[in-house]
Amino acid sequence: MIELQNIHKSYITQYTSLHVLRGINLSIENGEMISIMGASGSGKSTLLNVLGLLDRFDEGKYCIDGISTNGLTMQQRAYYRNKLLGFVFQSSNLIAYKNLVENVALPLYYRGISRKQRNILAIEQLDMLGLKDWATHFPNELSGGQKQRVAIARALIAKPSLILADEPTGQLDSSTAIEVINLLKEINKKGTTMIIVTHEIGIAQQTNRIIKITDGQIE
Repeated sequence: MIELQNIHKSYITQYTSLHVLRGINLSIENGEMISIMGASGSGKSTLLNVLGLLDRFDEGKYCIDGISTNGLTMQQRAYYRNKLLGFVFQSSNLIAYKNLVENVALPLYYRGISRKQRNILAIEQLDMLGLKDWATHFPNELSGGQKQRVAIARALIAKPSLILADEPTGQLDSSTAIEVINLLKEINKKGTTMIIVTHEIGIAQQTNRIIKITDGQIE
């Protein structure tokens, strides 16, 4: 599914250069559920951005689903992000002026699917996550846990091969966090590969494998 070989990434400004990733080697199989842990500034978020085709790397090789990402154009990266990846963030990043159906359906808009069809699919996805009755509500009417379930529905609607979750329980109370991580585990059991960045050891221990990063390198 994923193969990273000797990945390096630096951020360069006018006055300084920060070497964030220092030779990352990592293999992830189809259907795995792994967590990435590390202190603030360790490089875990940069690694997630590289995996999500949001950041380019300076050196090394990254293949996803048999596709080499080296040399992809901006348009090609956007195409593969939409085709292969789903994202869940610490903040649900829902659009405040759109209802839940419109929020969940958004990834399908970029695939050119008709409004009628994408709304049907969005309602089906909300139903699967127990939110069908809230379909016409707006994000400000939801609890934190409900917002994250909507964000997960949005990540799932395009049937991605891989979900990248960046601190998905970071803003939730402990009981709601358990509810969300159990939902992600159920999705993983159906075959979706899952990578979760977290600073919470209790969340990390729910995954199949923990990857620890220190100073831009895997321990």
